Amino acid sequence: MIATTAPVESTDKRVATVNGSAMAAFLGAGIGSFAMGAIVLLNEAGMFGAPTLYAPAGGVSGRTTLATAAWLVAWGLLHYRWKGREIATGRVSALTLILLALGILATFPPVWGLL
Repeated sequence: MIATTAPVESTDKRVATVNGSAMAAFLGAGIGSFAMGAIVLLNEAGMFGAPTLYAPAGGVSGRTTLATAAWLVAWGLLHYRWKGREIATGRVSALTLILLALGILATFPPVWGLL
């Protein structure tokens, strides 16, 4: 018998997925939504007055600009930290959905009445 030294191919074809950038985008969106809800609630409670950046739009221009800034900062920081890593999608997805739900809920006027 002749022995061969050819490399043996593995049947395990799993490839590590790097999803940190995508998970950063998802969680950043949840944080931005929550920031919008928090800014609206604080504004309606009289604890924070967002500046008017565009007079025809009124205070909503300042609130949306601040929420957009929070989203971009959160997304940028998370992307910087997670860009080359594999992140558990279950936890990030659950946290994102919770933050989105709270942010959307906080923008409805009936919720303001609870203050």
